[in-house]
Amino acid sequence: MDLEIGQRVQVCRMRDRVGKSFAARLGKTGTVKDLKLLDGQNIGALVTFESDGYTTWFFEDELRPVA
Repeated sequence: MDLEIGQRVQVCRMRDRVGKSFAARLGKTGTVKDLKLLDGQNIGALVTFESDGYTTWFFEDELRPVA
């Protein structure tokens, strides 16, 4: 998937075990604010959620584009 800054995305999975408050973001939509090459292979996306303005990083494969 090719993510772009400003693109709307939905959290479709989480690679790691996370706390309940973070896990509640599963299925939520947000906007990509920044992209970063993490380890030469994986891309990280900084996502800001529309519902409360919370911002955090996700791996590219944890997100899917929203039309």
